[in-house]
Amino acid sequence: MATHFASTDLDSEERSSQSVVTLLRRLTHELSTLLRQEIRLAAVEISAALKKALTGALATASGGAVLFAGVLVLLASAVLGLATVLPPWASALIVGAAVSLIGLILVLTGAKQLKPSALEPGRSVRSLSKDRDVLMRRES
Repeated sequence: MATHFASTDLDSEERSSQSVVTLLRRLTHELSTLLRQEIRLAAVEISAALKKALTGALATASGGAVLFAGVLVLLASAVLGLATVLPPWASALIVGAAVSLIGLILVLTGAKQLKPSALEPGRSVRSLSKDRDVLMRRES
């Protein structure tokens, strides 16, 4: 996220005539600008990760509610187990198992979205690593 300034277009004669103090001021200004941009990027990525975590938490809670409803239907199937025709307990058991399966899928999907690797600000980490590498090359 380096920023280019008009001063980078200076020809070699003008650069050699600049004082060390001027160069240090420019370097300080560019580094502070870079740092502000990196912080802004990290804030945007963290905000996006928090939104993703909220979505995962809501999906997990919804899945838990559906799973609970499935358990209730399974309990109702035990009560209806003595009914007639095609035994109502069997049909209630099938419905309860299907609802429980749907709830389990929702819970697992939500939990996957809450994994730490899904919340990592990857672009900021890569960008800061590149910036560090560039600075290290300039020092040597």
